[in-house]
Amino acid sequence: MEDFSTKAKELMDFDDDDPLGATGVSRKSLVIFFLIDTSGSMKGTKMGELNTAMEELMPEIRSIGEADTDIKIAVLTFSTGCAWMYPEPISVEEFEWARLEAKGITDLGMTFEELNRKLSRSEFLNSPSLSFAPVIFLMTDGYPTDDYKAGLRKLQVNSWYRYGLKVALGIGKEANDDMLAEFTTSPDTVVHAYSGGQLAQLIKKIAVTSSQIGSKSMTLADDVLRDLNDVDVLDKKQEQLAEQIKNIVDSDEFPKDVPFDSGW
Repeated sequence: MEDFSTKAKELMDFDDDDPLGATGVSRKSLVIFFLIDTSGSMKGTKMGELNTAMEELMPEIRSIGEADTDIKIAVLTFSTGCAWMYPEPISVEEFEWARLEAKGITDLGMTFEELNRKLSRSEFLNSPSLSFAPVIFLMTDGYPTDDYKAGLRKLQVNSWYRYGLKVALGIGKEANDDMLAEFTTSPDTVVHAYSGGQLAQLIKKIAVTSSQIGSKSMTLADDVLRDLNDVDVLDKKQEQLAEQIKNIVDSDEFPKDVPFDSGW
C-alpha cells in the first residue's frame, strides 16, 4: 500500500522542506485563472462586452477576499499561440485589466500545455502559505484549431488541475459543449451566452460565485489530511458550483429567449 507521505506529496506538489507550504504564514492563497479566447471570431461585440465585463468584475472580486485570504488573478489569452496578460499572478487589489484585441486562430491545446506548466509550486502556485485549489474559468466562442486533446491529457495528470474548480463559458452558438465539458469534467459546469447582456452577466456572476466557493472550501492541504479516504473534494466543489450556475441561469434576472446579437 502507498504510504501517506508519498500520496500527499503527489497530490499537493509541495516542497520537500515544508510539506504544508505554510512556514510562518497564516494567510491562505487563491489564484483565479482566466483562459480567454482572443481569436479572430471574437472580434467586435463579443470582445467588447468581455472587456467591459472583466473591468467591472475586478471590484467585485476584491470584496470576496477575507483578511486571511490572498486572492490573485492570472489571465492567459489564446489565439495564434497563447500569452499571459502579466508574467505572474497579480493580487486582486493591484490588478488592472488590459483590454484585449481579437485576431488569429484558436490554439487551445497549446494553452492547456502552458497552463499545465504554470500549475505548479515552482511556478504560479508558489505562495508560501497554504493554497486553496485554483479556480479555472475558460471562455471561448468556437472549436480549437490545434490538438486540444493532447494538451488536455497533460493537464489531467496535474494535481492542481484535478482538484481545481473548473467552469467554462461558451460564447455564441458555435461554442462546442462536448469540448467544454471535457475541460470542466462535467456538462453541469458549462454554460452559454448568446448575447452581450448574457455574456456580461454570466462572466461576473460565475466568476464571483466560483471565487466564493473556492475561497471558502477547505484548503488543499486539509483536503488531503482529513478527507483523503472518504470525501472526493473535487466532486463536492464542482457539484456546488453546478448548482449555483443552474440557479443563475434559472433566475428571473437572467435574460431568456434573447435573439443572437449581430455578429454572433
